[in-house]
Amino acid sequence: MNNQISVIAFDADDTLWVNEPYFREAEEQFAALLEDFLPRHSIVAALYQTEIVNLSLYGYGIKGFMLSMIETTLKITEGKVDPVIIQKAIDLGQEMLNKPVELLEGVEEVLKALHGKFRLVVATKGDLLDQQRKLTKSGLDHYFHHIEIMSDKQENDYQKLIKHLDCKPEEFLMLGNSLKSDILPVLAIGGSAVHIPFHTTWIHERIDHTIEHPNFYQMESLSEVLLKLIA
Repeated sequence: MNNQISVIAFDADDTLWVNEPYFREAEEQFAALLEDFLPRHSIVAALYQTEIVNLSLYGYGIKGFMLSMIETTLKITEGKVDPVIIQKAIDLGQEMLNKPVELLEGVEEVLKALHGKFRLVVATKGDLLDQQRKLTKSGLDHYFHHIEIMSDKQENDYQKLIKHLDCKPEEFLMLGNSLKSDILPVLAIGGSAVHIPFHTTWIHERIDHTIEHPNFYQMESLSEVLLKLIA
């Protein structure tokens, strides 16, 4: 691995802690609320389409998901929905916001080992308040030199982050579970990136091609990254 690396950025959701399973669980519960109107798989598909359309308005995160559930409910029922169902959709979102933060295996051990040897950064996207809440609940915030909560993760977002950190692209390493958001944009600007897959990934974050790049690394866990960085 590149020995010029001085800054290591970590994605948060499904890299440091569990996130996506909560969305899938809520999605299934939401579909059950409306199964008198459509088959569950059709409800899930309609919700996904609404979410994608709304990304430019609400961004990523639970609050946008809640609003998309309400909008999907109104569409599917043609506005004739029982208000109780709307309330239950809101309740699903609020339950997600109150979930405990479950760290993934080995996360704190890796941060302890890297802390003081590299500048450690959180580079995540989503709702500002929710991501701040999860970081505080995680108990990990003291390991990080900087926290960056982005509205999206495109090349220009990473370029702004690198400029803010006053480092060169070749000194920057990104770790994350999304090839689309954590890996490809960083490689495109000259950084290095490690993909650490999570067992479930939102379909919007998937890509349909393999990555061949000298600065790209595929690993199975954060602990494996540690072996590469500290020999």
